Amino acid sequence: MIRWLKKRFGQKNPPASNREPGKRIQRLEKSLGFSIPEDQIHHFERALRHRSIVDNDRYEAHETYERLEFLGDAILDMIVTEILFEKYPTQNEGFLTKLRSKIVKGDTLYQLARKLELNDVLEVGNRASGQGIEFSKSVLADVYEAIVAAIYISRGYEETFRFVEKNLEEFLDLKTIETKVDNYKSVLMEYSQSEKIPLPVYKVISEDGPGHNKTFSVAVYLKGDLKGEGTGKSKKQAEQLAAKNALQSLGLNNP
Repeated sequence: MIRWLKKRFGQKNPPASNREPGKRIQRLEKSLGFSIPEDQIHHFERALRHRSIVDNDRYEAHETYERLEFLGDAILDMIVTEILFEKYPTQNEGFLTKLRSKIVKGDTLYQLARKLELNDVLEVGNRASGQGIEFSKSVLADVYEAIVAAIYISRGYEETFRFVEKNLEEFLDLKTIETKVDNYKSVLMEYSQSEKIPLPVYKVISEDGPGHNKTFSVAVYLKGDLKGEGTGKSKKQAEQLAAKNALQSLGLNNP
């Protein structure tokens, strides 16, 4: 499947305008730790283009990072699976699955993107400039996946594997990630089941901001009583924070 994806996402004849290595690529090379051949630069330029760049009428939608993100997501999932399989030879499938989900989740990929300073090389459209898109967690997580795809297309699986492995070793503490509780909704659901009460109910109480940068506020109820509220850049994030606050209100500060 990966070979098929590589064939589909590869571009044999990049536009001449994409071949000139600029300051953006030079900074990216410094962050990644390797030089990018001139005939491969177009992959990395595309990986750094936010969808708002389409407003400039210079690029089509498929020339932004989104297609590469789709490929990078699959490759990253495979690499992290392989790393964990080798690193934890005695752990069961449940442990490996949970740990993998913690690593490939948006917040963690955002951390990796910031460590690589991808926010400094992200290209956004003129209308979106100054709106803080380059600091969006979801955007930077997507850009990291797009960069993984660009490395895979241009350098192959082994080089991509080494790149991801190096990032995990340098920037993440797997021991901390192992023990960190990040699915507060699941813990709150388990609590309600243990208490034999109806499952938690989440309701969006407000949405603010433009479409590309919304902020959601969510409330969670147990047996009709408000137990917690949370605010985040996605409904999922807001629900998690609401559940976390609900657990604290119930005296479960360390679930």
